[in-house]
Amino acid sequence: MVIAEIRIELKQGVADPEGQNTRKALEMLGFKGIKNVRSIKLFEIELELEASEARTACEDMCRKLLANPVIQKYSVKIK
Repeated sequence: MVIAEIRIELKQGVADPEGQNTRKALEMLGFKGIKNVRSIKLFEIELELEASEARTACEDMCRKLLANPVIQKYSVKIK
């Protein structure tokens, strides 16, 4: 069994309203020195596959469901 960690984030130049709203909320709570906040999705998926098969399956999952290739990029780490 392997555990895949899939990280989905917005491509450079795409607006991140969730990150911007989080930064504003943190500042309203009194936190100082926050330059930027980016929102990132992280999926941890357990697979009963060999590592290379798991990576291929996870990349396919990203292309078909987890990521929007127009505005998001993804990375897969197999543990």
